[in-house]
Amino acid sequence: MHVLAVPFLELEPRHAYAAWRLRQQVFVLEQACLYPDLDGRDAEPGTTHVLLLTDEGALAGYARVLDDGARWRIGRVVLDAAYRGQGLADRLMRGALEGAADRDVVLDAQSPLAGWYATFGFTPDGPEFVEDGIAHTPMRLTRR
Repeated sequence: MHVLAVPFLELEPRHAYAAWRLRQQVFVLEQACLYPDLDGRDAEPGTTHVLLLTDEGALAGYARVLDDGARWRIGRVVLDAAYRGQGLADRLMRGALEGAADRDVVLDAQSPLAGWYATFGFTPDGPEFVEDGIAHTPMRLTRR
C-alpha cells in the first residue's frame, strides 16, 4: 500500500473514477445518504485528492483536502469495505495531514469516529449536528 496525494489535474482518470465510485458506494448507497457528492470542490485548484493505493494500483481508500483559506478542510474520508479493520485508515489520514501542515485543519467527523480523529490531535470544535440522518461532530486540529 502507498499514499498518493495529487491535485485534480494530476488525477489519473482511472483513479478519479475509482474515487467517485467509492464515495458513491459508501456515502450514498451503504450509508443511504442522498446528497450531491459531486459538489464542485473536487476540481478547485487548492484541492488535494489523497489516494490509498494497493501495490497493484487499486483504490483502497480516499480523502479530500480542501483549501478553505485560513484553514484546511478534510472530508470524504473513506475506505473500501474490503480494507476496513486493518489500520489502513491511519495511513490515509496521515497522508491527508502531511499536505495540510501550515494551517489549522477542520473536519466534520461522523460522531462515532470522533475518538479516532482525536488520535491525530483533533478536538471537538462546536456542537454535534445531524446531517443526512448521521450525527457529526465538528473538529479542529490547531497548528499555531
